[in-house]
Amino acid sequence: MGTPPKLDRVIRPEETQRPYTVTELANEIRRELRPLTALLLKGEVSGMKQGTKGHYSFVIRDGQSLINAFIYADDARRVTTLPEDGQVFIFRGRVDYWTQYGTIRFIVDQVEFDDVGKLRARLEELKRRLEAQGAFAQDRKRGLPFLPLSVAILTSPTGAVIHDLQETIWERYPNMGIVVYPVQVQGANAPMSIARALRRCNLEALADVIVLARGGGSFEEMYAFNTELVARAILESRLPVVTALGHTSDRTVADLVGDAECRTPTEAGARVVPKKSDLLQLLRERQRRLDREIKQRVVRYVERVDRAARELTRLSPVAQVTRREDALRDRARRLDGAAAARVARSAHALDSRRAEQRLERALAEKFAGATRAIAHRRERLTALSPEGVLARGYSITQDAESGAVVVSASSTAPGRQLSIRLARGRLGARVEEVEP
Repeated sequence: MGTPPKLDRVIRPEETQRPYTVTELANEIRRELRPLTALLLKGEVSGMKQGTKGHYSFVIRDGQSLINAFIYADDARRVTTLPEDGQVFIFRGRVDYWTQYGTIRFIVDQVEFDDVGKLRARLEELKRRLEAQGAFAQDRKRGLPFLPLSVAILTSPTGAVIHDLQETIWERYPNMGIVVYPVQVQGANAPMSIARALRRCNLEALADVIVLARGGGSFEEMYAFNTELVARAILESRLPVVTALGHTSDRTVADLVGDAECRTPTEAGARVVPKKSDLLQLLRERQRRLDREIKQRVVRYVERVDRAARELTRLSPVAQVTRREDALRDRARRLDGAAAARVARSAHALDSRRAEQRLERALAEKFAGATRAIAHRRERLTALSPEGVLARGYSITQDAESGAVVVSASSTAPGRQLSIRLARGRLGARVEEVEP
């Protein structure tokens, strides 16, 4: 790239026929700077400011020099990311001289990161911070509705993504409601566009679930989904958010904080909407089960009604009087039978008492005779017993040592001790003389 031409040639008085006006000089400067287009400029950003019409102004500097820079609103919506103070970027643009201010500015139409590694480091720091706050926890994630009344789609209004999502959803459920919220999915304004659409979707409440979709892309192109602004908007959403950001090797922050993650829009459509044919089949099966259950319950209720009717019949006053009359007649029969049996028992008992009296008299007479016989035998036994003999004056002599009864004089000897038993008491004696 050549050095810009010097301006000495156009402002030397000796080479001009008349003096330049300020406007003529300014226009001449612009013509000389016009070839400086599609330049690549590397530098650090400072003094970043946004104008009321969406444009941005800032300063690009290195260690020795600086130049004012400007991004028009249309270009700001297209660039991958907006520069921030203190970061180094590579800018593509052209040099322009603003005649109304008398300043040279670098008009930027594209911004690229000078060091993707630093950007990834910032992304990892954001992930760690969100994870520490519990933003990635599974128990925080909201469940998807079984059958939403309507699906909100946040994506670019043009391209294959919106077509694939609508086709998948309507193929599975032809009359499913779809609300499309057009958003920028790439560029510096994409994070704010996505965050605003998420808040609007929750505010309007026209859908039951949100699908945030994009057709993939490079790390820089997907950076809008790695911003804290989008992550916070997803976390604050009352409606569940399903991400479908295309086949990418890296999971974005939006994927991590979302309630469900899909790789493709087709997968997301199948995730949020069930097949209507499957639901109809399930409803038919449940209808059959319900009909069968109703019939069984009707049969059970009829049986219960029949039992209740029989019970009411049994408990009716007429039936109760009839049963009590039958019970009274039965009791009367039993009382009559019991009375007759008792009379019979009384008569039998009376006859038994008379027989008993006769038996007692016979036994008394028999006992008296037996008593007299026993007394007679007792008298005879008493007379014949040793006590009776002793009572008549006899005695029994026994050897004092052996206890043998002495029946003859020869069975003892002088000096032997004898024991003489009398009718009352005993006597001790010693043999003095023996006469055989």
